[in-house]
Amino acid sequence: MKAIEKEKGINLEILFEALEAALLSAYKRDFQTSGNVRVSIDRETGEIKVFSQLRVVDEVKQPHLEVELYEARVYDPRCQVGDMVEIEVTPKEFGRIAAQTAKQVIIQRIREAERAQIYSDFLDRVGDISNGTVRRFEQRNVIVDLGRVEGILPTEEQIPFERYRLNDRVKAVIMEVRKSSKGPQVILSRSHVMFLKRLFELEVPEIYDGIVEIKAVAREPGSRAKLAVYSRNKDVDPVGSCVGPRGSRVQAISNELRGEKIDIIRWSEDPEEYLSNALSPAKVVSVEINDNEALVIVPDNQLSLAIGKEGQNARLAAKITGFKIDIRSESQIAQERLSSLGLGSLVDQDSAPPAGEEGGEAAGTAGEEPLTGDAAAGAESPPGEAAEESGPEKAGAEETEEM
Repeated sequence: MKAIEKEKGINLEILFEALEAALLSAYKRDFQTSGNVRVSIDRETGEIKVFSQLRVVDEVKQPHLEVELYEARVYDPRCQVGDMVEIEVTPKEFGRIAAQTAKQVIIQRIREAERAQIYSDFLDRVGDISNGTVRRFEQRNVIVDLGRVEGILPTEEQIPFERYRLNDRVKAVIMEVRKSSKGPQVILSRSHVMFLKRLFELEVPEIYDGIVEIKAVAREPGSRAKLAVYSRNKDVDPVGSCVGPRGSRVQAISNELRGEKIDIIRWSEDPEEYLSNALSPAKVVSVEINDNEALVIVPDNQLSLAIGKEGQNARLAAKITGFKIDIRSESQIAQERLSSLGLGSLVDQDSAPPAGEEGGEAAGTAGEEPLTGDAAAGAESPPGEAAEESGPEKAGAEETEEM
């Protein structure tokens, strides 16, 4: 029993209870009884005894359930009519069929106890990283051997375009543990933000020790992620701690995520400063906040960088800050203000297009709808155009200030 406890990791008391239940089932099958029977196993000596529980009556009508008073007082001199007494009925041996029944019950109980133990162990590990080996594929799901149990890496929890081969080592975070008829099911994930947080905790000692805290995470798996960090110690730089010497720490995590780019930004209690940091690597001129909406003004040559490829940088900044972000360039803001004053366009009148053609609007994004964190694909304007227009637009902005 102790050897099974050590091998299976099952509590010894659970094993004794399973053996008692198996012997009880074998006794009832072998002796064709349906009465109240109890099996007791001495935890120290291993001695097994079987007791039949009978009710004390004046006249016995059901022999397998009742016993007369004079016979019951042989076992318990103080019993009275209506009491329950236990009479030892331990058999000398069991038959072959009964022994086989006991074996089947023991195996089933041990298997159930083992499943319950595994479920409990992995339930406590939800949110932790686990290492495993790819064993097989079921449709598009990857089955990972975690040692005592197999984990499932569903398609939606995989990093896009990531490919797996048999016997590959896989690192993933445990998201959920489910009960099923075949045992506990462990659901893994490599695309969840929790996986990124746990990787930083493993790679950065300052985060593990609690000196640096991860305040927020936004991620588009396999492409790009943003991480907002804060230091409880003024002498410790949170961004530098996460980046590591020559970028070694963040590079190791990026390699684990198949080249996913990671922006590490400094978290701030000031929402304007936090928003400016969130749009990194773009530089921000000013931020205007109204409830949960924010108007962010950037230099003309930074507009495309602030929006990002297909609006990705703006989307991630909106996710990590919780604000709905509207990104405008300085020339767009100047143009809107001139238009509101009825002063026309910033474009030089000498370079105005011929009559009958559309004109008066700066090229690029000046005449488009406001760009937000959820900007549609292709919303960004080429950096070259923004750079070419920056000269006259800035000049127009200075004229506005003088007026």
